[in-house]
Amino acid sequence: MGSMFRCGAVLLAALLAGCAGNPLATVPVNVTDFALAGRMAARSQDRSFSCALRWKQSAGADEIWLNTPLGQTLAHLQDNRDGAILTTADQKIYRAGSIEALTQSAFGWRFPLAGLRYWVFGQTAPGVAYAALARDDFNRVASFTQAEWKVVFDYADAAAAGPSRIEMTSSEAHIRLVIDSLERDRP
Repeated sequence: MGSMFRCGAVLLAALLAGCAGNPLATVPVNVTDFALAGRMAARSQDRSFSCALRWKQSAGADEIWLNTPLGQTLAHLQDNRDGAILTTADQKIYRAGSIEALTQSAFGWRFPLAGLRYWVFGQTAPGVAYAALARDDFNRVASFTQAEWKVVFDYADAAAAGPSRIEMTSSEAHIRLVIDSLERDRP
């Protein structure tokens, strides 16, 4: 059960991948690659975990490392056109067509990687219906519902363009992501 729990942590980190432009936020449309460092906590049914994470999105591929507070890797996740791979600390390997399918089969709930690629920039994912969009006093996206996830953003201060914390809630899980750093690369 410990390995399965660790695998869950890795999969959640993978969902933090990607980026792109959206008129709802001030992120340039041509941003495609990024590196994110942060902390994550997840709760589903009677299980919960927390970890540090590093996420790199480059050329349409994602790599996510879930780490202990002291930096030991709990899991490494990779996602690209060929599918998703999760490697645990004890070198067990799990594969699926996507991070969402991998987390669904392993944990019984889908980690929202496809949306999270945009949500880390305070945007909705393009081409996916959303509802209940709310803005804060500074006209930044404060919350919305998309792909069965209620997404709520907190910003560090009035000058912050992107969120410092994201709360994601579905009927199956609750995930909190704290973004310590997010660096964008331009193609």
